[in-house]
Amino acid sequence: MANDASSRPKVIRMLGLAAAGGALEFYDFVIFIFLADVIGILFFPPGLPTWLVSLQTFGIFAAGYVVRPLGGIVLAHFGDLFGRKRIFSFSILLMAVSTLGVAFLPNYGTAGITAPLLLLAMRLLQGIAIGGEVPGAWTFAAEHVPSNKIGFASGMVCGGLTIGILVGSIITTAMSLILSRAEILSFGWRFPFLFGGILGFAGVHLRRMLHETPVFSELQEGKMLVPELPLRVVAKRYKRGVIISAFGTWVLSAGVVVLSLMIPTILERLHHYSHQQALISASISTFFIAVGVVAGGIALDRIGLAKFFILGGILLAIGASAFYSLFSFGADHLYLMSIVIGLSGAVTGGVPVVMISCFPANVRFTGLSFSYNLSYALFGGLTPICVATLLDISSKAHVYYLFFVSIIAIILGFYFLLFPHVIRYRDIEREVF
Repeated sequence: MANDASSRPKVIRMLGLAAAGGALEFYDFVIFIFLADVIGILFFPPGLPTWLVSLQTFGIFAAGYVVRPLGGIVLAHFGDLFGRKRIFSFSILLMAVSTLGVAFLPNYGTAGITAPLLLLAMRLLQGIAIGGEVPGAWTFAAEHVPSNKIGFASGMVCGGLTIGILVGSIITTAMSLILSRAEILSFGWRFPFLFGGILGFAGVHLRRMLHETPVFSELQEGKMLVPELPLRVVAKRYKRGVIISAFGTWVLSAGVVVLSLMIPTILERLHHYSHQQALISASISTFFIAVGVVAGGIALDRIGLAKFFILGGILLAIGASAFYSLFSFGADHLYLMSIVIGLSGAVTGGVPVVMISCFPANVRFTGLSFSYNLSYALFGGLTPICVATLLDISSKAHVYYLFFVSIIAIILGFYFLLFPHVIRYRDIEREVF
């Protein structure tokens, strides 16, 4: 039973392994964005306008998000039928192989149009892998802990995923300090992908140390697995859960993309900071997102989802204000504001709990994966393109976007307050149809 398996040492070990594997896989997925300017130069014809190179580069980045729903649905389908652990291990293996593949790709000068096509293919494989990873990690963690600790478990996993982004930021920052621009363009850009592929295979080994979730084992032993296509059940019975989860994912995507991944682009283009300063700022913000989601998960278990999202939305608006303040303050305040910006992403740690609460165990992996990946493909994939394009129209486009998303988070909080049954914590240990 889940309660028997939830002694503190076992839970901490399980969460640590799940978070570590997720960090490795997320690192592999996001280093592309930190090397976007280099990739644009290497994989597209020389002489193109800067805006077109950026559009093409972010377009390939977005392609990884577009296939996430497909990968997530397929992998989650088997996860609901054959077990969480198997899919959890396969996703990181696929990510390791595709990331290692990027490290050995030829550039445009060597292979012509074949180079960006091969890059696109590797990015699609990465998208399929990450489509099963994140929902799998949240499901796996939630089904190993008591229902009153789901916030903490989700915060730990989200923190691990964020650390993966942080490692990517640190690696690329260090590379920019050690190597010259010419060396990075010549061979240095391959090292982060090579490193990520090797770490991915280490993650495969880590995943072998995990055990199947008690919830799935009980469903399997009791022959209570869903008898029909899990996605059909989700579409038929849990439409409201899908919609709520989609709005929650919108909030989460803003936290990941704008508060972390796009910071270098924003600081360099708008505020004319150096590449190194921008990467250091992104690292600081990302670290404090990890701190925020873990602390937020602990707070969520105490105050509930409604109050958490209301307060979290307000905090996200404060983060948007910190971005706005960069127009007035000088470089002396950059890193302080980066701390505030990072902590404002704490609200993202509550999104997995919302989705876990919306679907019963029989179809939880599928329901969570379908709604999360479909929404993230839209909001996560298009956000970098839209924000990067809108920055040419308004220098405060990213600020307005964060204010808008903070309002969504607050509205979700009031919705949960008025309709508490919507996100009523289910008995994770024994929930069946």
